[in-house]
Amino acid sequence: MKVLLSIKPEYAQKIFNGEKKYEYRRRLFKRKDINAVVVYVTKPIGKVIGEFQIDNVLEGNPNIIWEQTKLYAGIDENAYVDYFSERKIGFAIGIKNIKVYKKPLELVELNPKIKYPPQSFMYL
Repeated sequence: MKVLLSIKPEYAQKIFNGEKKYEYRRRLFKRKDINAVVVYVTKPIGKVIGEFQIDNVLEGNPNIIWEQTKLYAGIDENAYVDYFSERKIGFAIGIKNIKVYKKPLELVELNPKIKYPPQSFMYL
């Protein structure tokens, strides 16, 4: 099963060039059968550009997750700390088997029922 994630352009670029090996989230999907992430890049791009397989998911204190993942974060520590401020639990989705689409897709090309990008994620 796949999930659609909205990701900012600068982080999506780092994922697809191999620099960012973890995608951080304050909350995670409840379903346990999710094995792949389809990436919607937020505006100004506004397209679905590729996908990746989920390697592993780390869950826990954001400070501990940072120490485990900082070498492959693709984000600086200040931005990370800001993102997780006031949170006791965070998630890091491990990235593997990156696939860039030959032609970026509009959301409706991915699924005609999708009219708007997800705030966080959407099951596909």
